[in-house]
Amino acid sequence: MQNRLPEIIDPLNLADKRGELHGQIPLRQLTRLTENLVNDEGVVDVDLYFGREGRTPKIDGKLKTTLNLQCQNCLESVEFEINHDVNLGIATKFEHVERLPEDVEPLLLEEETMLLATLVEDELLLNLPDYPRHTHDCMANETVKKYTAAFEEATKKPNPFSVLANLLENPNGSSKE
Repeated sequence: MQNRLPEIIDPLNLADKRGELHGQIPLRQLTRLTENLVNDEGVVDVDLYFGREGRTPKIDGKLKTTLNLQCQNCLESVEFEINHDVNLGIATKFEHVERLPEDVEPLLLEEETMLLATLVEDELLLNLPDYPRHTHDCMANETVKKYTAAFEEATKKPNPFSVLANLLENPNGSSKE
């Protein structure tokens, strides 16, 4: 089992040879993905199988990683596990995409070769949640409560009509105080 992954792959050639790729890619190499992360520590486990289904070149496999995203409720780090099944049909022209079976996602090759990291990164980006959040009620966190209370206190403003309320209660102008 090869644990070292090539940087550049030829998907069609690998499909013809029924190639397999197994290994890990450090998250820090996936620069578009790391823009969405709290930190770039960790790796992506890559298991990809290339082959053909009839005349259609395909990539099947699994990508597995744990990402540290920013919770959109409390703004703290939240771990998000990705265990993604890859099921790609390879097309060399846009017209060929329509001929792919409906149960596969298209991979349109613009050139004969491509960066393996780009393929992996695209698949991971498609699996990121729109609004990452903790599974528990992170808004119950004491720090969040403290900042929420401080914000509410800072934004309290005296009611400008409180003087009028006093006049209604005491029409002769004397104040209760």
